[in-house]
Amino acid sequence: MTRIKLSKATAGTLATLGAAVALAGVAGASSNTTATLTDTGPYSSNHVKTINKSYVHWTNNNHASVGNSNSQSANSGSASVTGNTNGGSAKSGDAKNTNSFATSVSVKNSSPTAAAGASNTTKVTMDTTGPNSDNMVLTVNKNSLHVENNNCITVENSNSQSASSGSATVSGNTNGGSATTGAASNTSSSSTTVSISN
Repeated sequence: MTRIKLSKATAGTLATLGAAVALAGVAGASSNTTATLTDTGPYSSNHVKTINKSYVHWTNNNHASVGNSNSQSANSGSASVTGNTNGGSAKSGDAKNTNSFATSVSVKNSSPTAAAGASNTTKVTMDTTGPNSDNMVLTVNKNSLHVENNNCITVENSNSQSASSGSATVSGNTNGGSATTGAASNTSSSSTTVSISN
């Protein structure tokens, strides 16, 4: 709180009295100014100027990085029917790779309001300033808000898959049979969700 009390008793002379208060604050700051002018005499010039300033500079820096890496290999065995009088059948199993990525990134920044929480109060009292006095009260409230959001989001998905089936061999049989290798397959899916709220 700032208090200014000015008084001057002057008869038939020119009295110049002034009070200037400059206050600067940030969000949440408060300034209370009280000025009292009494008995300043006739033809006096009484000026009270109060300046309340609130300046907020808000910066959000967000850096998020997500990396998913997957490496898979699948091989089916070999199927062989060899050296039989009556060849039967042989079958190897299937080889399969399945991969799934799911990435979700959410960034939420809160921003203040100009002079959030600030309380500026000015009280000026002028009493018995005399005839023909020049009395002026000026109160200026200035609020400035600057918000800067810097968002850097990096998502990288890496997937390496290989699948191979084995060999099928039918040989050296009096009556040939059958050989079958299993299937080889790869399946991959990815989902990425990025949400930014400033």
